[in-house]
Amino acid sequence: MMPGPRNLITDVPGLIVGNAQDGALKSGTTVLTAAEPFVTSVHIMGGAPGTRETELLAPDKTVTHVDAISLSGGSAFGLDACSGVSDALRQLGRGFPVGDVVVPIVPGAILFDLLNGGDKTWDVNPYRALGRAAFESASDKFELGTAGAGTGALTAMHKGGLGSASLVLDNGVTVGALVAVNPLGSVTTPGDRHFWAAPFEVDDEFGGFGPDPSAGLGYPTVSRKAQVMQPANPDKANTTIAIVATDAALTKPQCQRLAVAAHDGIARAIVPAHTPGDGDLVFGVSTGARVITSDAEPGVIGHAASLCLARAIARAVFLATPAAGDLLPCWSGVHDKS
Repeated sequence: MMPGPRNLITDVPGLIVGNAQDGALKSGTTVLTAAEPFVTSVHIMGGAPGTRETELLAPDKTVTHVDAISLSGGSAFGLDACSGVSDALRQLGRGFPVGDVVVPIVPGAILFDLLNGGDKTWDVNPYRALGRAAFESASDKFELGTAGAGTGALTAMHKGGLGSASLVLDNGVTVGALVAVNPLGSVTTPGDRHFWAAPFEVDDEFGGFGPDPSAGLGYPTVSRKAQVMQPANPDKANTTIAIVATDAALTKPQCQRLAVAAHDGIARAIVPAHTPGDGDLVFGVSTGARVITSDAEPGVIGHAASLCLARAIARAVFLATPAAGDLLPCWSGVHDKS
């Protein structure tokens, strides 16, 4: 297994991603879409999710395909990004047919970035416009780090961000991950230099510093995020939201299992993960382009998705860039990438 040519989720043929962000707001939206609807399900392991249309993605529900997925900052306000995406899709005549009309299906998830130092004094919710702008900018190439839904994200110790990674399996199947990283936990071990995901790094994609050689690393450390967000309760201001995708032809139940397996990537890259105050969520996507030939293949694809997600989380923090008014340092500001 090696990364695809871009090392992005858009190495899965047909998928495109767009970002939109507002520097003063310190927030933004990321949208994944394709020319044709794609099979999608979801699995939620965090205790404080913020979502739209996720009930529809359960394996027993009627609709199997969606038109786009939105990941956004803004907490509950950010769910309105889905409406902006729906507006754009409706104009294109895309959606689920119901009689004489079509209804765009746009699930979404949000992270909490309302206390990150940005200007949140809007009169009109900005996320509808951000969602539409992200959809309309979608391409097979997009920015990582301080971009899109990761613009205002914070981890326990550093700025968070938007990350992505891919793998191409020996049989030609492609797997990719896209993630906005804003957890309660830390993406680095104590001392900040080493990433928890280091054992899964490929080609020095987040610095090549390797695993931390120390022992006893799982004990809690003082969180910079918790300190700067006082007197607010930082335990209720977090989440990691992700999409994992493949071109293998998976059913809706198999897409749910793909999402379940990918949560291992969150646990490998963030400590602690899946807390009551995190809304950790993974969408599982299949474009259906490649027929699978073995009952074991979905398991291998799920494993690859977990590796991609762990790497994508580390890349999000590694590639974050500083901006005026930041509450936390970037990883690059603590440790030189070289």
